[in-house]
Amino acid sequence: MNRKYIILLLVVISLLTALSGCVSNPKTEAPEPGATQNQVNELEGTIRVSGAFALYPMMLKWGEEYQKLHPKVKFDISAGGAGKGMSDTLGGLVDVGMVSRPISPAEEEKGAYWIAVTKDAVVPTVNKNNPEVSQLKLNGLKREIFEKIYINETITTWGQATGNTGITDKINVYTRSDACGAAKTWAAYLGKYQQEDLKGVGVNGDPGLAEAVRQDKLGIGYNNINFAYDANTKKPVEGIEIIPLDLNGNGKIDPDENFYGTLDEIVEAIGTGKYPSPPARDLNLVTKDKPTGLVQDFIQWTLTDGQQYIPETGYIILPQEKIDGGLAKVQ
Repeated sequence: MNRKYIILLLVVISLLTALSGCVSNPKTEAPEPGATQNQVNELEGTIRVSGAFALYPMMLKWGEEYQKLHPKVKFDISAGGAGKGMSDTLGGLVDVGMVSRPISPAEEEKGAYWIAVTKDAVVPTVNKNNPEVSQLKLNGLKREIFEKIYINETITTWGQATGNTGITDKINVYTRSDACGAAKTWAAYLGKYQQEDLKGVGVNGDPGLAEAVRQDKLGIGYNNINFAYDANTKKPVEGIEIIPLDLNGNGKIDPDENFYGTLDEIVEAIGTGKYPSPPARDLNLVTKDKPTGLVQDFIQWTLTDGQQYIPETGYIILPQEKIDGGLAKVQ
């Protein structure tokens, strides 16, 4: 064969080989024009969450907003109390637990890895038709009075609570029956007690406790603020009034202690520290060991872009140093 034709044949073969290397692999072909990086590396999966009623409304909002960014991510969120959230997480039944109380060293030893993500508070509640409701709103109650109602049981009538000897109506005390951060926080405010030290008729869940007081003219209870206030009207739930805390113990509610009229007012008071901790407290997300993958990304998002949804949902943004500490733990 002519040397000239051999060289030409070799050139054609080389060109065909090079062109064959340019054919796109369907699994790795370039994204469509205009596609974002999130769309190229889209997150996918289901995040299972259970736990504190206190954090439940916030978690629903976060789940909704996160899904807008990542449509292939699904959430399975349920409330059942902080105790259930912790046990479900450590038992591997859920990916994230909502825990509205400090995490104990024993829980950390079992693998509980926690990050504070926002803040709220517990408030004492009374029926709006209580015979002493006007007096309660005007003068509030001292911490010691609540202690004698809930712990010592030495105050048993509404007249004893307010100092009105003419009122002999019995106080019907309600507390939480499920292991929860709200009860632990309320007990801590009363003097470093535990949930088990609180006396009263046990009622399951935040909604149940609010309803028990709403149905009982002589009832007293306590609720996380997002169950004591109506999310739409920003006022106390219909049928319920908030008992102001007489923080300085002078027997009346001074102007700087009067911040219970609306959800916005008490949220501001918690944020500025006027409403004390406890019964204000941090709310935590807990995982079994350090989070990874999708769960890690979601928790990191709650501490960054997700923080913008906190005020509108009725919660309080943590100080920046706590947020930075949480990011350092999760990254």
